[in-house]
Amino acid sequence: METLALLANPDSGSGEAKAVESMLRDRVGRLETFALDQGDRAAASGCERIVVAGGDGSVGCGASAAARAGVPLALIAVGTANDFARALELPEDVEEAVELAAAGRRTKRLDLARMDGRPFVNAASAGLSPIAARKADGLKSTLGPLAYTVGALRAGLGADPVSCRVSCDGELLFAGRAWQLTVACTGAFGGGSEVDADPHDGLLDTVVIEARSRARLVAHAYGMRAGRVEDQRGVLDRTARRVEVHTDGSTGFNVDGEIIEGDDVEFTIEPGAFEVVVG
Repeated sequence: METLALLANPDSGSGEAKAVESMLRDRVGRLETFALDQGDRAAASGCERIVVAGGDGSVGCGASAAARAGVPLALIAVGTANDFARALELPEDVEEAVELAAAGRRTKRLDLARMDGRPFVNAASAGLSPIAARKADGLKSTLGPLAYTVGALRAGLGADPVSCRVSCDGELLFAGRAWQLTVACTGAFGGGSEVDADPHDGLLDTVVIEARSRARLVAHAYGMRAGRVEDQRGVLDRTARRVEVHTDGSTGFNVDGEIIEGDDVEFTIEPGAFEVVVG
């Protein structure tokens, strides 16, 4: 039986990560547990698979560790939004996810994105997205994924655009005021929104929503829910290996659900960096 390394985030979702360890021990030969910030130790443990029990913000750490170790990553999605699991059609039921993590054999190879070296798998956004995430934070325990929708509505009603400059592979894409700019790998974010991105093509997908009429935000929100916002007027998009972003620093970035402060940042991509267990 395989040796698994478990990276668990007890703060994700409703705390289900605490029960995952005992569930896994019943199904595997050997299990070593590590805190979420101990990815280096997990990668060096000699494990045959790394398992992450957490939300979207935890996946990047596990993916980076799995890439270093050259072993597959398995996800037990116990966060609030679980956008990565949704994008890859992974089970959100904890028992099903544990079984897949322990016994799954089919994998997919995915790209790994980084913002100033910080790994992420879904998307990093400045503008309305981090504002919405802050407004949703206190609502997650009562509203679950719906908290992101409420947060987005509150942000859209009163938030100001972010001033930014975006270059893709050294070529200017946009300079001005934007409602939102997103640099994506899977493209999933916000508990059901998405931009068009392919996590297998070795490229970052950059989407900028220009700050035109606030009334247009309703259409943009629908476009992100439908995965077609790039087709709308006032939206720019481009693929690149390297993306440089300068903002006025007013919003920070929402990176897979985690709020990271910053204004001048660089995004890079590691093509096919890790495998994830999907079946």
